[in-house]
Amino acid sequence: MNPFLALLWREHLLARRQGGGAGLTVLFFAMTVSLLPFGLGPDLPLLAAIGPGMIWIAMTLATLLSLDRLFQADYEDGSLDQLALMPLPLEAVVLGKALAHWLGTGLPLLLATPLLALLLNVPPALFPALIVSLLAGTPALTLLGSVGAALTVCVRRGGLLLALLVLPLYVPVVIFGVNAVVQAGAGEGVFNPSLLFSAALSIFAAALAPFAAAAALRLNMG
Repeated sequence: MNPFLALLWREHLLARRQGGGAGLTVLFFAMTVSLLPFGLGPDLPLLAAIGPGMIWIAMTLATLLSLDRLFQADYEDGSLDQLALMPLPLEAVVLGKALAHWLGTGLPLLLATPLLALLLNVPPALFPALIVSLLAGTPALTLLGSVGAALTVCVRRGGLLLALLVLPLYVPVVIFGVNAVVQAGAGEGVFNPSLLFSAALSIFAAALAPFAAAAALRLNMG
């Protein structure tokens, strides 16, 4: 089997054996979004106006919640050293683990988004723009988060430190993701400039984040 595909399969099997990871992340996402109507009351126009932004914020927090164990479990049991000896360069290992993380957590969150958007009174006409904006921007959340996870891999219970490191990097992703939905609602179409910027951020993160995370892992393993 191709080493990269073997790595993806390994991450899939580990996620299945651990259990509950994706389900808990989706549950956190749903609970965070569900709290908003209780806080604002039955103001449907206001919910519709801030719904896309709230979904993006909840998606960001849910992604961040699941990042602290991206490398830490492998670091603690010594598997990370074995992964570093694979035929793949460590940068490709980081990219593979980030892709597996997105498929295991980001994709279920995307599937849950339409139902939660209805809860926030987001117009169904904006659903395509919302889904496409999340599809374009959430890979950047995972990739940028992998750098923070690599930097804090040797820190026990480093979730708070990880959040402090990564949240400032998430700000442009959230801004362009929300603006993509707003511009679509203003009649500029789904593939508007903000969406293109959001996709560009994911491509930029895919090009640079694996190298930064791999360098941080080498530093911690050394």
